[in-house]
Amino acid sequence: MNGLAWLLGTLSGLRFVAPELPAAMTIVTAVAMHITHAMICRIIAGQSGRDGRNWTVAGLLVGVLATTVLLVANEIDAVRSAERPH
Repeated sequence: MNGLAWLLGTLSGLRFVAPELPAAMTIVTAVAMHITHAMICRIIAGQSGRDGRNWTVAGLLVGVLATTVLLVANEIDAVRSAERPH
């Protein structure tokens, strides 16, 4: 159970903000955070014209990493759009 708590805690980002949580609490909280990341990824992907289903799955599986990649990709797109002559 500690290995699962470590994995989910790391992928959700929870381990970095609350490393002292017991394993069971870490698992429950991390699962809730992964669901939240999945919803955030779906919303952001939909608004930016990306495939919402794929990003929802990515958010559910790797949590904060997927959210971060999606936000960075959107920033890169915004910079590239601004650099293009109209």
